[in-house]
This record gives sequence, structure tokens and C-alpha cells, in this order.
Amino acid sequence: MDKLQEVLRTKHFGRSLFFSREVGSTNDWAKELAELGASEGTIAIAETQMTGRGRFGREWASPKGGLWFSVILRPELKPAEAVKVVFVAGLAVAEVLRELYGLRVETKWPNDVLVNGRKVCGILAEMNTTGEKVNYVIVGIGVNANFDAKGAFPEELRGVATSLETELEKKVRLEELFRALLERLERIYDQYITGGFSPVLERWKEYAGFLNHQVEVMSQNERLVGLALDVDNDGALVVRLEDATIRRVFVGDISLRVK
Repeated sequence: MDKLQEVLRTKHFGRSLFFSREVGSTNDWAKELAELGASEGTIAIAETQMTGRGRFGREWASPKGGLWFSVILRPELKPAEAVKVVFVAGLAVAEVLRELYGLRVETKWPNDVLVNGRKVCGILAEMNTTGEKVNYVIVGIGVNANFDAKGAFPEELRGVATSLETELEKKVRLEELFRALLERLERIYDQYITGGFSPVLERWKEYAGFLNHQVEVMSQNERLVGLALDVDNDGALVVRLEDATIRRVFVGDISLRVK
């Protein structure tokens, strides 16, 4: 990790870096560091997570060989704006995977990155606020990298998840991937802070293969089916339902409807 920091071309991201062979969750670890005053750009990274989490508290499988890390952000933004950093992270991952490996990469609303239609990366953003003040945001990024997806995942995930090794039929250099992600993440984050969300969103939507397709949206209390029209400037998914009404959805999971 010392060598990595020497070649990093970042101002803040990764300049302070905490590494562990095994943690419960890098997001939980990063929260503890943030509470102790860790600066923006501090990274918590681990070889494996024993209790990695996805959205809605779901378990996230984190075998050895993956890239599991969380970054501490301290944006001077209102909470409604700060939550959009999931799009910043998703765009950074999508661009890097396409550029480094030439893969067919897609973004999936709101926080996944797919390769050839299967999930290769998940992002979990968690925020600590006092009223309208954002104290910090933890952005956890998990990339399925150097392991065979069929052997590493339980059977129910094998049809929906993949790994870089599975897609490329070879292992990748984790330090190279990590460095590229940190540099791109910082650059897009800075662009978001200085230039607003719209330019980031437009680039994110270039990878959004689900747009203009029939989707099913599952939230904790309802199921919607319709045409995914857009992701708007609030980060909401805009869906035209089967009865032609338009709905904006802020929280949920989507899947493509196969005819």
C-alpha cells in the first residue's frame, strides 16, 4: 500500500489509507474513522469483509480477491445533494472498467455496475447529518475482481453476478485497478462539487442500458412495472407505468422485463 500511495495522482483520496486483512464491513470501519475526525479522502480497505452489506441491509458476499473499500467524504452539500455521490462512484467505476479492460459496462439505477448484464460492482453510500448539515458520507465500493464467480457465490447469485476474472478469463492487477478508481473517483467528485450534478448524470446515463426499456421496480412496499424514461436531476427514476401515468421513484431495485 505504501508503493501505491507513492504513485497515486490524487490530492486527497487515498493519502490517508487504512488496510486490514479482514474486517466486518469497510463502511462500518470508515464510520468509526470519520467519527474520530478522519479527513476527506481517507480510505478503509480490506482483503475480505465478514459482514459486508448491500442496500436495505442485505448481505454482500466479499471473498478474497475482490476490491473492497470505503472512502470518507465531507461535502459541503445538503443531504439531498450528498446522496447523489452514488452516481459519482458508479460513473467512476464504469469508466475505469471500460477503459482498462474494454468490457461492455453498464450502470444500473441507482448504485450498481454491470458487465455483460451481470453485477460486477455494488456501491453503498451512508450519511451522517445534523439537521441539514452533512457531517460525512461513507461511500463503499465493492468490485468482484480476482475470483471465479461460479465458485465464489451462492447458487442464487450466479445468474446475476459476475467477476472481472470470469469476464476476462484472467486475473487483473488489483493495485492498478484501485489506483485508477481512486484517481477517477476524486476527479469526478471534484467536478460534481464545483460543477453540479447535471454533467455527472449525463455521463452516467451514457452507460445506462436500462433506459427506454421495460423494467420492474421493487421497493420495500410496492412493485411497479413500466418503461424507464429517465433518471432526473434529483436522482429519481422516471417510469411510465402500464396505465400511462408517470412516476418518479427515489428508492428501489430495478430489473429488466424480458418479453
